[in-house]
Amino acid sequence: MSETLPRLSLEQISCTFGDYTAVRQLDLRIAPGEFVSLLGPSGCGKTTTLRMIAGFNAPTAGVIRMDGTVISSPGASLPPEKRGMSMIFQSYAIWPNMTVAENVAFGLKLRHIGREELRRRVDRILATVRLDALAERYPAELSGGQQQRVALARAMVIEPRVLLLDEPLSNLDASLREEMRFEIRRLHDQFHFTTVYVTHDQGEAMVTSDRIAVMNAGRIEQIDTPFQLYTRPRTRFVAGFIGRTNLIEGICQGETIEFNGFGLPRGLFEDVTPGSGTVLFSVRPQSIGLHRARPAAGVCGVAARLMERAFLGETWDYLVAPGQSGLRLKVSALPNHRFEVGDDVWLEFDPAQMAPITE
Repeated sequence: MSETLPRLSLEQISCTFGDYTAVRQLDLRIAPGEFVSLLGPSGCGKTTTLRMIAGFNAPTAGVIRMDGTVISSPGASLPPEKRGMSMIFQSYAIWPNMTVAENVAFGLKLRHIGREELRRRVDRILATVRLDALAERYPAELSGGQQQRVALARAMVIEPRVLLLDEPLSNLDASLREEMRFEIRRLHDQFHFTTVYVTHDQGEAMVTSDRIAVMNAGRIEQIDTPFQLYTRPRTRFVAGFIGRTNLIEGICQGETIEFNGFGLPRGLFEDVTPGSGTVLFSVRPQSIGLHRARPAAGVCGVAARLMERAFLGETWDYLVAPGQSGLRLKVSALPNHRFEVGDDVWLEFDPAQMAPITE
């Protein structure tokens, strides 16, 4: 992150509703122009955090600053309409009795922008979101993806200091969601609005974000780039929530880490610090190689038995049992790497892709 003053700074903020604490002593810094997603399951506090940033909820503890100025605190909060922010909701909330152009121009009219400037900005944003040919249509005449673009255009045309998005793609079908993920990222790369995006969909967060804050029980478990979150999760929760994984426990014994049914040389693990004791690793299914013959010397090969399989089109999903243990590992392989249930196979482990869980 940049060392300049954060655009948004959330400092030890909490929010309670009666006896229920939705957000607990949360800290978050967001740089100008950064795209940060709040990712987590229902009830983790991500939408409550977004609503505190927007000014719809006041924190019960802590402060929120924008460009160094306090905008939210337990004693006083700046009203939402004075924060210079735009927010897009799940329902889009576009006016059915207005055309596309009128919907997009609505916020500019409230700000008393001159007619020529208003037309210039509306035409520009409609061209950017590829809706210029539909400017005179009404929302009922648009597809779900086109309605979402109208909501994005309306939010961005006022050039907000912060753009807030609350599960904006949840009402779209799977193919449209995938398309709109890239559209949102494209628009961010063009305009560089500071953006806070709430979602429970890890795919959306991975595609759109500069950084992702994974939330659980009102706290941030880890905030990092999508690549770091996936390859180096720090907690058991993050490892399991971001994609599929195997959580494998081992015991450091001298020069070896002993797992259930097999051992690997400890010297190959750069991130393992304890001289002895138990360690936990996150191992992604696609990072485990699957072979019919024993790998070459120097490769971490482990004999296993193939227990189950499922064909998913792009991959085979296998369940394998290494050694004589009761351990079961998920392994992903390309469609042409076909094995049968009951086959004796060899697993190839790459210690560089085995992430130690440290928290």
